[in-house]
Amino acid sequence: MSPLFVGVDAGTSAIKAIAWDADGHAVGEGRAPLSLDNPAPGAWEQDAEAYVDALYAAFRALGATVDLARVRGVAIACQRETFVVTDEAGAPLAPALTWMDDRCAPEVVEVEAAFDSARLHATTGKPPCTTPSLYKLRYFMRRLRPELAARAPFVLDVHGFLAWRLTGARRTSLAAADPMGLVDLVARRYDPEALDAACVGASQLPELVEPGAWLGALTDDAARRSGLPLRTPLFAGAGDGQAAGLGAGIDAPGRAYLNLGTALVGGVTSTTPRVSRAFRTLFAATPGAYFLETDLKGGMFTVTWLVERLFPGRLELDALAREASRLPPGAEGLMVLPYWSGVMNPHWDDLARGAVIGWRGHHTAAHLFRATLEGLAFEQRLAFDAVAREAGAIEQIVLLGGGANSPLLVRVCADVLGRTLVRASSPEATSLGAAMLAAVGVGAHAEHADATRAMCRDGEAVSPSAAAAVYSRLLDEVYARLYPALREPLRRLSELT
Repeated sequence: MSPLFVGVDAGTSAIKAIAWDADGHAVGEGRAPLSLDNPAPGAWEQDAEAYVDALYAAFRALGATVDLARVRGVAIACQRETFVVTDEAGAPLAPALTWMDDRCAPEVVEVEAAFDSARLHATTGKPPCTTPSLYKLRYFMRRLRPELAARAPFVLDVHGFLAWRLTGARRTSLAAADPMGLVDLVARRYDPEALDAACVGASQLPELVEPGAWLGALTDDAARRSGLPLRTPLFAGAGDGQAAGLGAGIDAPGRAYLNLGTALVGGVTSTTPRVSRAFRTLFAATPGAYFLETDLKGGMFTVTWLVERLFPGRLELDALAREASRLPPGAEGLMVLPYWSGVMNPHWDDLARGAVIGWRGHHTAAHLFRATLEGLAFEQRLAFDAVAREAGAIEQIVLLGGGANSPLLVRVCADVLGRTLVRASSPEATSLGAAMLAAVGVGAHAEHADATRAMCRDGEAVSPSAAAAVYSRLLDEVYARLYPALREPLRRLSELT
């Protein structure tokens, strides 16, 4: 029986544990759902203890599909920027604040006024906005739970929290903690000024190790609750975005990945920590490399919102997509600015809002649906073009995520992006990337490059069609001008309401 490597995908809506063989084939899966709480406007929290329960449930469900005695190693890919505050035993003291929580907008302004924000960006690679944990932590410690701040509790990213509970060691991966905005990209340690801005000390945070490093072995209790073999090694994983890039085989210039998920996340690798407002800079899932990443938080979330909020019970998504596919490029004059969750790169404007322009009486739900997909693609085109200007040409893009299953969205993306798209052979690239780190950790593959060659494959390729020329003009002459024209009115709208 061949050995297996488990890649854990600890996301926002579920935790998945998938077993992979050394050739990159998924042979079993277990998953457990997670709930997301919205107790106040802008507040997005989760029960941190539920992460642990869901992780063990996912392992046990995996054990119903494969013999867990074959598992040789485990690694975790986690939702990023979400943090857990615990006592000395690792018990959560408050709900986890997730990456979506944006109540810290005043703290972004405070930090920009009180600290050298240009230095923080240059050091951590994270432009100021509500996404990095730095600002959420400042909000948590100063306004939300100041009584806990006085106790100097432990603060962990999701990867570090789960690793602590599995092994008893308070360690985490550089590639999982780094999105918090607290790590010096060059020194590869916590940055004192960033910690000061976040109102935490280094002693409250887990030890940082390189992705792929040995973190510890499963404790007796963890083995009992999970069903995994006693002393199974846990290796340092990465944030879900970087792990997805590894699982998609993004290990060389000229090739990017695009995850069409809740958020639209794209990235390219770099051998140096380039810093720009066109992207955010992260540690890659492999030691010594970096990821230059773009992120539109309102990705497929916007599509889901459209169908569930505007057309509930009236239209099936497949029928809507078929009708929208019969419309010409440009949705007969309708255009969407998809800033339903603000905008990160390149504007870093948390007050930005979505907009729809061009309404006429003949427009239908299908027009709005198509225009929304086109708006997402237009925004990603601007993002990739900006990355290419900074880091070199992007010739091929590997598609991941649930949106990659939509023929219409894939066609729109190919034409708007003007580049060849390749579907990843597995939709679970995030888990695969984590499993690759475990496989290298136990020696099943000597190097990460060997694991990429053995475990990653490309699927179907889709090239741009004649519609690319139409989209190019729409991008240059209309879409690229929308945000600059609407920025101040949208900001004022946010302030007044």
